[in-house]
Amino acid sequence: MKNNRTFLEKLLDGAEVEWKPLIKVASLTRGRVISKEYLANNLGDYPVYSSQTVNNGEIGKINSFDFDGEFVSWTTDGANAGTVFYRSGKFSITNVCGLIKIQNNLELNYKFLFYWLSIEAKNHVYSGMGNPKLMSHQMEKILIPIPPLSVQTEIVKILDALTALTSELTSELTSELILRQKQYEYYREKLLSEEELGKVGFEWKTIDEISKKISSGGTPTTSNNGYYDNGTIPWLRTQEVDFKEIWDTNIKITEDALNNSSAKWIPANCVIVAMYGATVGKTAINKIPLTTNQACANIEINDKLACYRYIFHYLTSKYEYIKSLGSGSQTNINAQIIKKLKVPVPPIEEQHRIVSILDKFETLTNSITEGLPLAIEQSQKRYEYYRELLLNFS
Repeated sequence: MKNNRTFLEKLLDGAEVEWKPLIKVASLTRGRVISKEYLANNLGDYPVYSSQTVNNGEIGKINSFDFDGEFVSWTTDGANAGTVFYRSGKFSITNVCGLIKIQNNLELNYKFLFYWLSIEAKNHVYSGMGNPKLMSHQMEKILIPIPPLSVQTEIVKILDALTALTSELTSELTSELILRQKQYEYYREKLLSEEELGKVGFEWKTIDEISKKISSGGTPTTSNNGYYDNGTIPWLRTQEVDFKEIWDTNIKITEDALNNSSAKWIPANCVIVAMYGATVGKTAINKIPLTTNQACANIEINDKLACYRYIFHYLTSKYEYIKSLGSGSQTNINAQIIKKLKVPVPPIEEQHRIVSILDKFETLTNSITEGLPLAIEQSQKRYEYYRELLLNFS
């Protein structure tokens, strides 16, 4: 006879699962106000946790602690309301956090409670005046399944192992990405150095001297929906300029927008440099004809003098220098600065040789960069699938 019992049913082996409101098995408390000034004036070894999710919620360390032991904490207010953390050791929490202390450790496992609330708590978040909240009076009503402690321990063991695998995969992929980036940067600096280029000979030329044309674009009036609705013309903004090839743009404009603004077509394979904003100094290559806003410097390289990908790699290597040439609070640069930038120009054959090497490293780096979020997402989904399978007591 086929055994159709689920893994959880096999773990339970007929044992009863009792359900109790959280308040019946634990006590709940809140943290206190801990200001930035207090953090700065009381530096120490004990972590302070707040409502953020980055860095496991830690916002600093102080020289005292409010709690010592094993607990579960949760975020009570804001965008992360209902986010749950397992805590242990000596620490403090701020006033936007709640803390759960189990009454009987022989009845309930802290990690088991953490994993259960990681699924359930978000379902009880409510919006008060547009601000998401999960306060103690709501948290304490959440029903907790209580299987035998041995079953809880086994579930925790499995979920801990899955958590470790997910973290290990993320760490390995991130380390591999960093290694590839360092390899690319090492060979780029070496191949583009004066010492290396001096072996074949080179001339210093300005960007202006090796370009057919350097232009910028414009922004069609944003309040005119007719310039954007159902647009088909790719329109690039500087936030999309990020050391990579551009095959599409987030925004499209209409023919009417093109005819009534400073936006203009540029051919494929221009080297684009961001002149304003957060991405100032960053470079990209457009692989399709497109239009840009006024914050992009679009360099159409004279292919008889230079290879556009060689110029791209060189300007990418000079990102920090180019950025340092900016002025104003946002360190903006302008087309005149870009035109005057000097580039070492070896024979065209040598440029192509350098490009072939650097492109291989760039391809390796990009493949990991693009695959990393997907791999992490798949690993996280796998973890969540098994977590819900193991905690499906309904």
